[in-house]
Amino acid sequence: MKIQMICVGKIKETYLRELIDHYTKIIRKKYNFEIIELPDEKTPDNASDKEESKIKEIEGQRILDKIPEGSFVIPLCIEGTPYSTEQFQKKWDQWNKESINNITFIIGGSLGLSPKVVSKGKLKLSFSRMTFPHQLMRLILIEQLSYL
Repeated sequence: MKIQMICVGKIKETYLRELIDHYTKIIRKKYNFEIIELPDEKTPDNASDKEESKIKEIEGQRILDKIPEGSFVIPLCIEGTPYSTEQFQKKWDQWNKESINNITFIIGGSLGLSPKVVSKGKLKLSFSRMTFPHQLMRLILIEQLSYL
C-alpha cells in the first residue's frame, strides 16, 4: 500500500523534524510512504474573510494538483469523524481487505482546508474538536500511522 501525506507548510522546528523522521522510518518498513510539502501562502495580519478564503483556495489548488488519480483521500478537518486508535486500526484493516492501495492524507495550512479539498475526502478525519497547529498535526498523524 502507498501512503501519502500532503501537507501545507514546512516543519521548521528541529525537534518536530526529528520526531517525524523517526516515525517515517518505522512506517517505511511496512509501507511505501511519502510526505509532500507544499508552500503556504502568507496571511496578512487582520486578513479579511475574503482574503482568507482566497488563500485557502490557492493552497487548495496546490493540494488538488498533487492528489493521485484514484487515491482514497482523507482530509484532516475539525468537522471530520473522530476515531480512537483502535477504531482507526479497524478501519485500516477494512481498507486492506477492500484492496485500497493508495491513501492520501491531507493536512492544510494555518487557515485550514478549502471546501474543494474537503469535498474530495472519502473519509474526513478529526483528531479532536480542538484546533492544533498544522505542524503538530503532522506529527500526531504520522505517530498514529506508525502503529498500523
